[in-house]
Amino acid sequence: MAKEFTIENEYLKVTVTTWGAQVKSVIRKCDNVEHIWQADKAVWGYHAPILFPHAGKVADGKIEAKGGVYESGQHGFARLMDHDFVEQTKDTIVLELCANEETHQKFPYEFRLVSTFTLENDTLHHTLTVENLDEEKLPFGIGYHPAFTVPFDDKHVATDYELRFSEMESPVCLNCLPTGLVQKDHYYLGSNITAIPVDEQLFANDSHCMVNLKSATLGLYEKGTGRAVVCNIAEFPYTLIWSKPGMPRFVCIEPWHSLPSCEGSGSDWNEKPAAAILNPGEAWSTTLSTSFVR
Repeated sequence: MAKEFTIENEYLKVTVTTWGAQVKSVIRKCDNVEHIWQADKAVWGYHAPILFPHAGKVADGKIEAKGGVYESGQHGFARLMDHDFVEQTKDTIVLELCANEETHQKFPYEFRLVSTFTLENDTLHHTLTVENLDEEKLPFGIGYHPAFTVPFDDKHVATDYELRFSEMESPVCLNCLPTGLVQKDHYYLGSNITAIPVDEQLFANDSHCMVNLKSATLGLYEKGTGRAVVCNIAEFPYTLIWSKPGMPRFVCIEPWHSLPSCEGSGSDWNEKPAAAILNPGEAWSTTLSTSFVR
């Protein structure tokens, strides 16, 4: 049974659910705006899933590892499981997912995945730490998938928003159509741009996977007001943007450390490009910092 935990300060009130270790709510106190998509199942039934042990799809929907074959769907299993509560302080919530009988049916490794949520002024830090508790090396992929609601209030519409880079970009995007696996070609989302308008055509063909951006941040900005949700993407090699086709009701900004499998690749887990490969006893961490600014 999922449980919820809340931390708050003078700027924000943040609620986290143990189901998938998701940020369920971020309310900015000065205007009472709810910035996290509220998981309307008729549209998309998640808030801010974490992607582990892989981001995107794997070849043939399977993982071959340790002599076994395991079915594995989109984005892995961590987003679909209840995580355990570890501790809470005034500004921090810690959850964990440890390997167990259920995970062994999907992934044959011993691991501990820790989610640490820390509130600092108008910024929420979400740190993911992977610990290898196995006797063998642990390869894994990982990523974030937060969904931010648009518009911010009933005085605006989705087209009042734009995705804004902190540097001028000519975003190179990997093609993952039509199978969800990485193809051999790529395309440009624009040339010498600092912003991408939000409109009903932006996600007509699914997500855009941008590689090697120069920008330190990518934010969802309300034109003319300065209100924004800004993600620090500086340490991530891949940043995706996504929403359902049509006029967006939410926009996902997704910093990833790994990619889906390549079209035509095999399902051998040890041959799939990984975010990291941990020796027994090693740990690895990454942090997504999101500021809710005005």
